[in-house]
Amino acid sequence: MEELFELKDLLLAGNINDALLLVDELTEMSKDDKLNKIFSFSKILLLHLIKQAAEKRKTRSWDLSIANAVKEIQRTNKRRKTKGTYLTREELYETLEDAYDLGLKAAAKESFEGKYEAEELAEMVNKTAIIEQGIDLILEK
Repeated sequence: MEELFELKDLLLAGNINDALLLVDELTEMSKDDKLNKIFSFSKILLLHLIKQAAEKRKTRSWDLSIANAVKEIQRTNKRRKTKGTYLTREELYETLEDAYDLGLKAAAKESFEGKYEAEELAEMVNKTAIIEQGIDLILEK
């Protein structure tokens, strides 16, 4: 909020160059916030997709968590005015790939009553297929 008051002061003072620099900084901060939110929901999405793949079953609770994570990623990634997205398919893939290990570690604690370490659980699932499944869910309209 301080930044908006600073922007106002810069504009009122006629300091357009510094105002534009501050606008660029605010834009970057906003995008970073969206990326962090997408990353957080990606971990939750992957956690449940990994559990489903490893345990070869679904639960209503897991399905609900998946649906919620997908919806939050879609909402966060959507540009309101231009009707586009912040992240491309490739960038979403990179984000899911980056979040995968954290999702795997969480899944190891929750699946099979925590019986397996993350490395053991990793051998039971296909990382690429899970990430692709996540991308498909996020991009389906």
